[in-house]
Amino acid sequence: MPTDFALPLLCFLPFLASVFVLAAPGEKYRGAAWVTAVVAAILSLLSLALFPSIANGEVLISRIEWVPQLGLNLTLRLDGLAWLFAVLITCIGFLVVLYARYYMSPKDPIARFHALLLAFMGAMLGLVMSGNIIQLAIFWELTSLVSFLLIGYWYHRGDARDGARMALIITGTGGLALFVSMLIIGRIVGSYELDDVLASGSLIVESPLYPVALILFLLGAFTKSAQFPFQFWLPNAM
Repeated sequence: MPTDFALPLLCFLPFLASVFVLAAPGEKYRGAAWVTAVVAAILSLLSLALFPSIANGEVLISRIEWVPQLGLNLTLRLDGLAWLFAVLITCIGFLVVLYARYYMSPKDPIARFHALLLAFMGAMLGLVMSGNIIQLAIFWELTSLVSFLLIGYWYHRGDARDGARMALIITGTGGLALFVSMLIIGRIVGSYELDDVLASGSLIVESPLYPVALILFLLGAFTKSAQFPFQFWLPNAM
């Protein structure tokens, strides 16, 4: 399958399916589970089908012009590490769909859950496949937003609402710090393309702005991964 088709399909199909599932008739529409399962299976097979190219050492890239005035492109980039995470996201997502089929109550708003699950898969795929650091930061924040909605899924419960708010505040603030660090790095390098950034390590380290960018980057990473001293939000989100 051509890269210019496969990578956008892998990234954006979950979002399209999420909108479709959410628009399905009735909040308890069980067909949403089947649609989500089929989409997750397609994504899993698609990511696995890219293995031969990855095994040959290829870095798959699909680039769409985004904001040419600022030199920003919508770049999807799949190397070996990104492929591994894409397989984990799609395959585990498929297993979650199967488990949820028996875990969720018939009284739960099934369509909303599956729409959020698909959107979360799409946000994670967009994150690991981003070939542009501004795009990466946007998908990073999108995972925080969808996590907030998933954690607060049972919004009638006070603990779910509190956990969702706490998760959004902590990870959202960290995401803003990450976004600023990406802006600084892009200014140092003169490009927001990930390949250019990876090739400019010494230039970044030698910049007087490097300590600020590093602190902001670590703040984003520590809040999202619930590392000390930001670990307190995760138990409340469970």
